[in-house]
Amino acid sequence: MTDVVAFGELLIDFTPQERAMDGYNLFQQNPGGAPANVLAALAKLGKKTAFIGKVGQDAFGVYLQKELNAQQIDTTGLILSDEVNTTLAFVLLSKSGERSFTFHRKPGADQMMNADEIDYSIIANAKIFHFGSVSLTHDPARTATCEAVSFAKKSGSLISYDPNLRIDLWKDAEEAKEIILGMMSYADIVKISEEELEFLTGTTVLETGTEQLLTSYGNALILVTLGHKGCYYRRGEMTGYIQGFRVRTLDTTGAGDAFLGGIHYQILQIDKPLQELGAIDIKNMITFSNAIGALVTTKNGAIPAMPILTEIHELMNFE
Repeated sequence: MTDVVAFGELLIDFTPQERAMDGYNLFQQNPGGAPANVLAALAKLGKKTAFIGKVGQDAFGVYLQKELNAQQIDTTGLILSDEVNTTLAFVLLSKSGERSFTFHRKPGADQMMNADEIDYSIIANAKIFHFGSVSLTHDPARTATCEAVSFAKKSGSLISYDPNLRIDLWKDAEEAKEIILGMMSYADIVKISEEELEFLTGTTVLETGTEQLLTSYGNALILVTLGHKGCYYRRGEMTGYIQGFRVRTLDTTGAGDAFLGGIHYQILQIDKPLQELGAIDIKNMITFSNAIGALVTTKNGAIPAMPILTEIHELMNFE
C-alpha cells in the first residue's frame, strides 16, 4: 500500500532572493504546491507517497516531474499536458518571512485536471488521501477533486483536508466559503489556519470555531496552525494548545504543509484510530510536527527545505 496519496496543484514557486544591483527583485525557481509539499515532507521521512495532478508539457512541468521523482514521490498519476501551461506562483516575503502570492494561472494546468484522467488504482491503495481547496476553484479540477475524494472515502482511506484559502483564485468570497465547506464533511483530519477558521466560521475564538466544525461536519481531528506560536487542536471534546519552536525564520513557504506531513507521519507511526488518540499521543504528534514546520522556515523554498528525521529530533531535544 501507499502511505499517503495527494491530489491537487503542483506548480513553480518563484521565491525572492537578494535584490540585484539595479534594485529589481531576483527570484529563485522552486517546486511547490501545497499537496506536493506535504508529500515531500513525508518522503523525506521515508514514507511511500504518490502524487496525482497535472502540469504543462513545458520546461517547468518537466522540471517538476523530475523534482518529485528525485524526492522518491511516485509520479505515475502526474499528467503532462501539451494544451495548458504549468501554473506559476510568485512569492513575496515580508521582513518577518511571512509570504503572499501572485498566481499566473489563466488557466493553469492544475485547474484543467479531468476526472477521467485520474488513476483511481493509486487512490485505492492509500492509507491517507490528502487534498486542498486550490483544486476546487475551477472546473474541471473541482469535479475531479470531488470524484477523487469520494472514491478515497469509499475505499477506506483516512481523508486529510487543508482549506488553504487563496481568495484571489476564487470568483468571490461567498463561492469560496460555500465550496470549501462543502468538502468538509469528507475530512477526518482538517489542518486550518487562524485566518481560515475565522473566514469559514465567523469567529476568532479557537474553541468556538473548532466546535462549530466538529458539530457541523464531525471531523475526527482538527488542527489550527498558529505560525510560530504553535498549534491548537480538537479531538472530539478534547482540546489543547501545543507551543511552537523558536527559530530564525527566512521564509514561511511550505511550513504548514510540512507540519501536516509530520501529522500524517505520526498517525502512520502510532497506527491507531484517530478517535482513540489520547492527550499524550496528540501532544507528541503536534510537537514533532511543530518542529518540522519550524525547520522549514529556516531555509528558502518549500520542498528543498524539508528536514530529515535527525534534524527534527535535534531541534526537539535542543528545546
